[in-house]
Amino acid sequence: MKNKFILTIAATLASVVMTQAQDKLKNMPGYEQYQKMAPQIYSSVKSGAINATWNEEGTSFEYVQSGKLYKYDLKSKTTTEIGEAPRMERRRYNGPARGRQFDSAVSPDGKVKAFTKDRNMYISNPDGSGVVAITTDGNEENQVKYGIATWVYGEELGQNTAMWWSPDSKKIAFYRFVEKDVKKYYVLLDQLSLYDSLEIEAYPKVGEPNLPVDLMVYDLETKEMKELDIRDGKAYDDGDLGTYIYDISWTPDGKELLFHSTNRRQNILELRAANPETGKSRIVIREEWLPSFVENSPEMEVLADGEHFIWASERSGFNNYYLYNFDGTLVNAITSHPFEVANIVKVDEKAKELYYMARSGENHMLMQLHRVKLDGTKDIRLTDPAFNHSVAISPDGKYFVDVAQKHDVAPFTNLIDSKGKVVAELAKSDMSKFEELGLKKVEVFTFTSKDGVTELHGMIHFPSDFDPSKKYPVILSNYGGPATNAFRENFTYPDPLTEYGFLVLNIDGRNVKGRGKKLLDQLYGNLGLVEMDDFAEGIKSLHSRPYFDKERVGVYGTSYGGTTAASMLLRFPDLVHAAVANSSVTDWRLYDNIYTERFMSTLDNNEEGYNRFSLMNKADQLQGELLIFFGTADNNVHPSNSLQLIKAFQDAGKSIEVQIAPDGGHTALNRDRMMEFFIEHLVTDYQKEVR
Repeated sequence: MKNKFILTIAATLASVVMTQAQDKLKNMPGYEQYQKMAPQIYSSVKSGAINATWNEEGTSFEYVQSGKLYKYDLKSKTTTEIGEAPRMERRRYNGPARGRQFDSAVSPDGKVKAFTKDRNMYISNPDGSGVVAITTDGNEENQVKYGIATWVYGEELGQNTAMWWSPDSKKIAFYRFVEKDVKKYYVLLDQLSLYDSLEIEAYPKVGEPNLPVDLMVYDLETKEMKELDIRDGKAYDDGDLGTYIYDISWTPDGKELLFHSTNRRQNILELRAANPETGKSRIVIREEWLPSFVENSPEMEVLADGEHFIWASERSGFNNYYLYNFDGTLVNAITSHPFEVANIVKVDEKAKELYYMARSGENHMLMQLHRVKLDGTKDIRLTDPAFNHSVAISPDGKYFVDVAQKHDVAPFTNLIDSKGKVVAELAKSDMSKFEELGLKKVEVFTFTSKDGVTELHGMIHFPSDFDPSKKYPVILSNYGGPATNAFRENFTYPDPLTEYGFLVLNIDGRNVKGRGKKLLDQLYGNLGLVEMDDFAEGIKSLHSRPYFDKERVGVYGTSYGGTTAASMLLRFPDLVHAAVANSSVTDWRLYDNIYTERFMSTLDNNEEGYNRFSLMNKADQLQGELLIFFGTADNNVHPSNSLQLIKAFQDAGKSIEVQIAPDGGHTALNRDRMMEFFIEHLVTDYQKEVR
């Protein structure tokens, strides 16, 4: 259940399109105001953010603004309009479907194509001629497959390919999976057609056996196949190191194949290197975080010398950078912060310096640019900690273009030198239309977590015609999964849904990303409970505001957000009165084991925690209004999640609403239909009661 669905929701919000509205919605309160205001919100600010492209010499950079292409010259410190901005072609995504892998890969020298077909691996000329089979034993009967991974490997471990060429194009490494002893999940497709079809997926759920995985290497010159010893000579044991093998790549010299190996609980990770000639593998780095889980894919940057790499680790409790040799020797810690590093921006090997972003601002969402020597000395922050920053550094490292902003400060761009001094102010955002429309900036608030100690953040979105003397119904819009952020420090437009006459909330719990390992550990074994407790505390912290109508609160979300919506309604009936739950996980036993066991441990170790979460066990507690939505072809959060919850409500004699997306995948309810539901139950029904 990767967090990419947050991006989908954000993209939806960022491109509000006025389509044919639901029939009832047109006659509901707030509809005309929404139709008038919503299309104008995201065009109300002319952004002062510059996306700079430096020339190779670092003497100038180009950028686009207001449809024009400009060039800034460092020597003269002048900006010149070059002409019309080049027309941006719409990028088409050519990658595999979600959770899937590419079925072919062309060698680095462009002379050979490797591909998988009918469960076996082949090589050919790039045009498809000269096909040679390099495996032949993969078939439906024995359920062996080569060069392709499983859906969960793609979704949860980021594997969008299952084959990897050596740098010299002489060897090809690839996966082998054995699926015969793993339970399958069946998803009905094409139910709108005359005849339906079936998708069969080896999808290990919580407590179920995993697929044995192996790495193979084929040598094109010797025509020999080598199975790598990725488990130190031990047979596959579902639970030991070697349960999950992923993040495969070759060392720069092509002499070894690197991969990550974790145990089933994912609290131990090894970066290993395998010799393709002998098949033997060795440990390069071993990471452990036994109280909960390790980061599955730590950031790694290989240096140009081919002998060193930078490795990110949470071993101190905070994400920091370390310099390693490929032989596994730790050279030194590069950073040792009591806050999180975020990402590498640039490595200047000549100057032996690392530029990186870190959460060292006034709060964890204010990203800052740092520079540090690779030996860990002379660490300096180069940006203003009062703002959130994104940067483009010149090739020589002497300057950087800095885009700064906050949730309530629209982007502005400066040119800054290597000492952190502002050299030139390049652009500021134009807020005139935003102000003319009467749009309200979002407000950030803080509250105390359910633990009574931790300070957390939330955001309130207001309608343009907000009147503090009135009371407003409220909608919580949260994803809520582990290591995600509802509160952000990018300039935030008011949510268009406010124009229906609602306040919209985003609230962080102890699920928050970027505040250290030990805070996130509090979710471990209690997923879907701890963070929901905090969301409830965030709602309660606003009860004292006179315009916050605590009797009319709704919540919606998709995927983990759908889980949040249903859970909040069932667990906190005094706080939440209506919910729209899209594509929700309703019992962690129904979801894939890679994701779930990472945060919940195995079923044998934590059956009580699994039982505590199950929404089916809470069906008889329903007091508010609930709309459940799911797609019949959802191969991520399977329809069984929603169906089991619906059955539980039926058994408990509880009335709910259900909407289905025929042949729909992992998706959300039409927003117009959602607002019909919220307006009906939080506005019109309430008005009838008041009368």
